[in-house]
Amino acid sequence: MQESPVYERIIQRGIERGARQAMIENILAVLEARFTDADVNTLSPRLEAIEDLNRLKQLNLNASLANSFPAFQEHLDG
Repeated sequence: MQESPVYERIIQRGIERGARQAMIENILAVLEARFTDADVNTLSPRLEAIEDLNRLKQLNLNASLANSFPAFQEHLDG
């Protein structure tokens, strides 16, 4: 049975949403582990507003490498 193009687009969107959500959760987890004194959950709405998965991937890397929580926030603002 061949899947319809509409069905395939719906599935693809679901996969992309799941990937975005997982990336956001990863960013927040890394920040929480590294900067225990920062309220990283305040960034959640800003991260949720980012549609570009590549941008979120870059922010995930920045979360791992940033010297401080404010330094990560600068990457997020930039």
